[in-house]
Amino acid sequence: MPPHNGPLSGIKVLDLSRILAGPSLTQNLGDMGADVIKVERPGNGDDTRKWGPPNIEANDPSLEGWSSYYLCANRNKRSVAIDLSQKKGQELVTKLATKTDILVENYKVGGLQKYHLDYASLASVNPHLIYCSITGFGQTGPLAHRPGYDAMIQAMGGIMSITGAPDGPPVKVGVGIADVMCGMYASQAVLAALHYRNQTGEGQFIDVSLYDTQLAWLINEGTNYLVSNEVPMRRGTAHPNIVPYQVFASSDGYFMLAVGNDTQFEKFCACADAPQLAQDEKFATNPARIIHRDELVALIEELTRQQTSEFWLHELERNGVPCGPVQTIDQSLGHEHTKARDMVINMSHEMIDEEVALIANPLKFEKTPVSYRTFPPRRGEHTREILKEQLGLDDRAIDQLNKLNMIEVAQVNKEHI
Repeated sequence: MPPHNGPLSGIKVLDLSRILAGPSLTQNLGDMGADVIKVERPGNGDDTRKWGPPNIEANDPSLEGWSSYYLCANRNKRSVAIDLSQKKGQELVTKLATKTDILVENYKVGGLQKYHLDYASLASVNPHLIYCSITGFGQTGPLAHRPGYDAMIQAMGGIMSITGAPDGPPVKVGVGIADVMCGMYASQAVLAALHYRNQTGEGQFIDVSLYDTQLAWLINEGTNYLVSNEVPMRRGTAHPNIVPYQVFASSDGYFMLAVGNDTQFEKFCACADAPQLAQDEKFATNPARIIHRDELVALIEELTRQQTSEFWLHELERNGVPCGPVQTIDQSLGHEHTKARDMVINMSHEMIDEEVALIANPLKFEKTPVSYRTFPPRRGEHTREILKEQLGLDDRAIDQLNKLNMIEVAQVNKEHI
């Protein structure tokens, strides 16, 4: 891999995960400089490789498995394809684990024990190993045996009950946010464990679940219930604890109004040429506005419908009232601020004729910046390289394993070299 000076330079990660929670975690570690080895099933690989279209446009059949879904969470990794169901494959992964700082897996509870790739087995050969297990419901409890998928976790974890219109059905968040947030919490956990290991020399097991992390990021709405014992409801774009803080209709569309305090409310009323609203005791303070939410929202929408979104955005911003346009994804990713923040990057691969745009890492380090060193790999693209480099196998031994279908070595297409 190209040289870099990321904050995790020198850290080795063995990634036995697939789909989104684990891969988003390991991509984040890779962006920060870790050497990530992605272990995939020969012949299939990560399930998301086939979660398209859209896919990279190419007529070359060897490019099968590069869906946009797969691309979103697998850069800065090297792929080794090993059959874990075979003893020799298990031995290869065990040897890789002895050279690893962090291992990430998202098999069902106990799923890797039969392969002797569970924490107890690997910690016996590498006591410094940080082993992060991501599951649907965690290692303990009555639901621990169940697999977990983002949509079902959103449903069971409460977020769907507060997402959507008040008179509509429960709605899932538009992306796999339960998976993504689980990956974020897991990132924090492995880095904290790495710090602990640097102090003590001891590795440890980390149990992270989609269900637990979904409950955790209910955040203020979850705490609202625990304090009041009142079940939160769907409010569309409205905020449960701040008013007015929601999307409002203009004469030609919609815009987001995010009034955060009483002073900002006064400024909004001045912009709307309705200072009397801020003077009305029913609306003068945020607690009062929450109590009289429906009445106030109706009055505000009568005002906002009289002008265009452009008018409101310009006037409100000019007067220090938080607001924003409701942008489509193409507008968001194409925005001048997005470009200024370098939040869309272009990466290339020797087998693709044109560069591919990807969403960048949002972390901005002053001294140890993230880097984009390698394009999301083909399945088994680095099998030969890794088995030589990490385990000292020669071409003959690797070819024999490949012939026996214990591993998969990606074929090189000469036309693209």
